[in-house]
Amino acid sequence: MTQTSGSRRLVALAACALACFGVLAPVSSAAAARRTGCLNANLHPTSRNAAAIDKSILCLVDQIRRAHGLHALHANGALGSVASSQVVTMVRWDYFADIRPSGQTPLALVGGTSYPAHTEAVAVGQNIAWGTGSLATPAHIVAAWMASPPHRANILSSQYRDAGVAVTPAVPSVLRVGHRGATYAFEFGVRRF
Repeated sequence: MTQTSGSRRLVALAACALACFGVLAPVSSAAAARRTGCLNANLHPTSRNAAAIDKSILCLVDQIRRAHGLHALHANGALGSVASSQVVTMVRWDYFADIRPSGQTPLALVGGTSYPAHTEAVAVGQNIAWGTGSLATPAHIVAAWMASPPHRANILSSQYRDAGVAVTPAVPSVLRVGHRGATYAFEFGVRRF
């Protein structure tokens, strides 16, 4: 999808969605976390530890990227704000999708921030997920993304430079999982000058 806004060209790449509940093969998240070296990879999201969870997700993704010969992503405040807005909105508006019921795409959300300022073009991608119980930890969410071809493609894209991550310790009730859990958003971006 390409959109033009003034002199900037905004490009949306793979915007993906994944429901993590029941997707993963039985893997011990404790063992996975020990192998990663990323702090809090097995932490269950609460309202008090969201920042630690966000850092853990970025650490896990960067570790995978480095293992594939790619550069680490840089945390970006504007992309982090989009990710935070996305997870809160999905829970509040009771839906699970990349495109909001209002029609706003990840591209439009990023385009409304300072991220594309002073650039020729911007490319963005988004991974979202939800999980309950042990499937709500960062280790399981990242493992689920890696098991899904479109999400894996975002994680392993060499073009992305920046990232924003957010989690909220709730899932949209429309999912009818009947358990406490968490909803995640990971925004990928690159600015071309």
